[in-house]
Amino acid sequence: MSTSKSGSVAPKGSKAGQTGKISVLGLAVMNILAVATLRGLPAEAEYGLGSIFYYLFAAIFFLVPVSLVAAELATGWPEKSLVAAELATGWPEKGGVFRWVGEAFNGRLAFLAIFMLFLQTAVYFPTALTFGAVSLAYVDTDQAAASRISQNSIFILVVVLAIYWVATLIGLRGTAAFAKVSKWAGYIGVIAPAAILIVMGILYIASGNTPAIEMKAADLIPDFSNFNTLVLASSIFLFYAGMEMNAIHVKDVDNASRNYPLGVMIAAVGTVVIFVLGTLAIAFVVPAKDINLTQALLVTFYDMFTWAHIPWAAPILAIMLAIGVFGAIVVWVVGPSSALLSVGNAGYLPKFLQKTNKHGVATNILWIQGALVTLMSVLFVVLPSVQTAFQMLSQQAIICYLIMYMLMFASVIRLRKTQPDRPRPYKLPFGKAGAWIIGGAGFLASLLAFVLSFMPPDQISTGSPAEYTGILVGLTVVFVGIGLGIYQLRRPSWKDPDSDMQPFTWESKHPDAHPGTVAGSSADPAAAGGSATKKASS
Repeated sequence: MSTSKSGSVAPKGSKAGQTGKISVLGLAVMNILAVATLRGLPAEAEYGLGSIFYYLFAAIFFLVPVSLVAAELATGWPEKSLVAAELATGWPEKGGVFRWVGEAFNGRLAFLAIFMLFLQTAVYFPTALTFGAVSLAYVDTDQAAASRISQNSIFILVVVLAIYWVATLIGLRGTAAFAKVSKWAGYIGVIAPAAILIVMGILYIASGNTPAIEMKAADLIPDFSNFNTLVLASSIFLFYAGMEMNAIHVKDVDNASRNYPLGVMIAAVGTVVIFVLGTLAIAFVVPAKDINLTQALLVTFYDMFTWAHIPWAAPILAIMLAIGVFGAIVVWVVGPSSALLSVGNAGYLPKFLQKTNKHGVATNILWIQGALVTLMSVLFVVLPSVQTAFQMLSQQAIICYLIMYMLMFASVIRLRKTQPDRPRPYKLPFGKAGAWIIGGAGFLASLLAFVLSFMPPDQISTGSPAEYTGILVGLTVVFVGIGLGIYQLRRPSWKDPDSDMQPFTWESKHPDAHPGTVAGSSADPAAAGGSATKKASS
């Protein structure tokens, strides 16, 4: 979230967006922090040495393309100056994927893209909070008791909903005051535990302990004979998601055409190294057959600290991990609604959903988001196990996110054709061919992960495979249908006269075009075969 999973706020001293410049190393660190997470490592530890292949594949064909494509789009169609809420949440209130997709295609797909981004985060909340709930369970020094508690679906449901609704009530008062809290929660609950995990894993092996996996070179190449064994690997894409949030800082990098790609490459290598070493640390300690998606990280810390004769440190790490989750949730809970509100004010949401309180928080959107999170959380009780619900919600979040990413990759290719003369301070290398190669690679990789996400994984019990897939397909159809339905029902009266959302280029060429335009009119590029968009580039 992943961020969306985490806010991409410029580090102190970088003066991003002002007169200062961001160094290559500074940019790399910002990008690593934007995607750093430990929650999903157990899923990849299932693959042992084979996880290295998946991390590299996703980095080359998804992480790097996302970063470079977003940089071109952000500089060609820049967001306006960041406001306080954006600095606190990392969510762009204007521009971003909504602007990019809308410029390339039409308002319908633009709204679908931002709506999928909103839903992705709402669906991801329960999985993030599940990790926090499990961390709380492992504060108990009795590992057996902690394991039983963390598998209790009622305990997970109660903790998830309690923390989420407390965060919502806090979020209703605005999040600017909690930006620093979130930042430090990230250091305490993500960065420090990741460093400890990697160092302890290296020491564990260096001391002569036998790893729980076989260290054979042949295992570096995974078994591709059964697609159902590859499902967990697709979750890597969610690890890397959120890098596009930092694309806005490309304008603050000296010699961006050279240094921005360099910073991205350094970040990609650093991110892969962190994820690989963290994943292998878990695989070294916990046998593949015993890996539990929600518990394995805590079990690894417990076993490593027991080996190091400091078992008292395990509960401390559990508390740190919980702080990392809960501290971030306070900020995340408002971010998606702020982005959706800005788009809604431009005429894409009914007035009811544009209501805000005195702090400028979209109250009714937050209540609907809370209802969705509550509904999704019920899966912890309905499905066979906490692990099954965790996996299904993770996959649904990936599905929503990948729809948005596929639209983004398609946009950079189309805009090279429809608006070739648009000034782009940063452009993908190798001209139009580069856009096709880099954007195409990202699109195809996202499409592959999208298809795999609907398959039940062989590594964990998910109950009926048909039921598992059916729920994911059904939720996806409903979510996409709601987004397209809201757009279809839009009315001119929905537009807030105070909205400063600038029209798309094709709207500027057709003064009578607005978000309330009846679908099928010549002012809508979706109905006019893209003619309006083509004219806009002439």
